[in-house]
Amino acid sequence: MTLVAISFFDLFTNPGRYFSNPLFLIILAFHVWMIVDAIRREEWLWAVLMFIFPLINTVLYYFLVYRQAPAINKPSFDLPGAAHRRRIKELQDQIHHLDKAHHHSQLADIYFTQGKLQDAEKEYRAAIERDPDDLETLAHYGQCLLRLNRPNDARPLLEKVCRENPFHEYGQSLMTYATILGMLGEKDAAIKAWRQVLERNSYAEAKVQLATLLIEKGENEAARKELFEVVSDAGHVPAFQKKREKTWVKRANDLLKSL
Repeated sequence: MTLVAISFFDLFTNPGRYFSNPLFLIILAFHVWMIVDAIRREEWLWAVLMFIFPLINTVLYYFLVYRQAPAINKPSFDLPGAAHRRRIKELQDQIHHLDKAHHHSQLADIYFTQGKLQDAEKEYRAAIERDPDDLETLAHYGQCLLRLNRPNDARPLLEKVCRENPFHEYGQSLMTYATILGMLGEKDAAIKAWRQVLERNSYAEAKVQLATLLIEKGENEAARKELFEVVSDAGHVPAFQKKREKTWVKRANDLLKSL
C-alpha cells in the first residue's frame, strides 16, 4: 500500500506499519503544520477538509493559502526556548556592533531567568562597567550574586539601589536587601528593612520573614501579629496571588503552631 492510499482504519489498526516509515513521518509533520496554520488563520473549512481528506487538501492549502497569504500577526509556533534563543542572538549581535550597557543588562536578565548565573554575572559586570549608575542592573546583579551565595558582594549593590529608591521594583529590591542583611547576621537592620517594605506593601513573604526574625529576638507577640495577618489575608486574595504566596502561608501556619 502506498502512502497516498492510507486509510484511517488501516492507520489505527496497523500503526507500526506507518510510524516506522520516515517518509510517512515527514508527510505527517507537514500535514499537522498546515492544519495548525489553518486554525491560526481561522481557515476553518480548510482545516476540516485537511482533517477529513488529507494529503491532496494539504498540498492545495500550502499552494493556495499558505504561500499566497501574508504573514499573520500572531505568535509563531515555536519550540520551548526558541524565543529566548532568538533574543540572545539579537543581543549578542547588538553587543558586537554597539556594545551598549543596556544590551549587556538585557542579555544578563535572560541568562538569569534560565539559571545560567555565571553567564549572567559576566554580562551584569559588563553592563555596570559601561553604566555604573543604572539601578535596574545593580539590583538584578545583586540578586544574581545572592543566588550565587555571595551576600557580601551583593550587599553594596542593593544598598545603593535602596538608598536611592527604597521602593524600586515595588519593594522587591528592598526585600532582597533585607534578605542579605539577615544572612549576614545583621538582624536589627534586616527587621528595619522588612518593616520598610511593609510600609507600602503587604507581601506575605515580607511578613513571614519579619516574624521569623522577631521570634529569634523573643518578640513572639509582634511575630504572632504578622503571621496571623498572613493567614487571615490568604482567603481574600486573587487566585494568582494565592498560588504565588502558598508557600509563605503554609510557613506562617507552621510558625503559629510553634508559638
